[in-house]
Amino acid sequence: MASQLTSRGRLYGIGVGPGDPELLTLKALRLLKAAPVVAYFVAKGKKGNAFGIIEAHLHDAQQHLPLVYPVTTEALEPPLSYEAIIADFYDTAAEIVAGHLDAGRDVAVICEGDPFFYGSYMYLHDRLAARYDSEVVPGVCSMLGGAAVLGAPLVYRNQSLSVLSGVLPEDELRRRLADADAAVIMKLGRNFDKVRRVLDELGLAQRALYVERATMRNQRIVPLAEVDPMASPYFSLLVVPGQKWQG
Repeated sequence: MASQLTSRGRLYGIGVGPGDPELLTLKALRLLKAAPVVAYFVAKGKKGNAFGIIEAHLHDAQQHLPLVYPVTTEALEPPLSYEAIIADFYDTAAEIVAGHLDAGRDVAVICEGDPFFYGSYMYLHDRLAARYDSEVVPGVCSMLGGAAVLGAPLVYRNQSLSVLSGVLPEDELRRRLADADAAVIMKLGRNFDKVRRVLDELGLAQRALYVERATMRNQRIVPLAEVDPMASPYFSLLVVPGQKWQG
């Protein structure tokens, strides 16, 4: 599987889907089984959702390479800086992966959902793709998994879809939602109360649909009004579908 153009290994960014193992693509599965090194991002002391999706397909000859986050929250007390800490972490992780590539070993970096849609792999790609042969294998992202399990067509005909982060300031979130034909709001968690308030103000709450851990075994669909804002997990999202076409 090593590149024919160089003695160095090849870097693969592989999307493994939103949680349901059956949403793993055939190409992703083929490359994962052939990779001598499988790397994955994970919180300290955890196995990680992405690794859990593909674990059953790995074999004993493969090396597992956990890349352990030093922090998992952006809310740090000064003088600590989340941006500085996480940037240093990605620099270090990239060099760890580069060590395997320089030794001639292909590395498959797995990523929940799609590597280029809020995926951690992209930060390695930015640091390594100019230095090594690389290939990105797209995956089903959580946004599409969420729409599917909610039974909610996202956009009809010429409608446009806005993908928004719940981290946005309230005024900016309100402005963007007011202009949107349809929207998916990611990164809820502690931002949920703010997002629900904006949806109420804009008259969009009745159209909005909420799901936690879409396609995973512990998936949970909850009416918007019944969501506990203190318990909304990171893997949750809101879908505001486009108005149904009456044609």
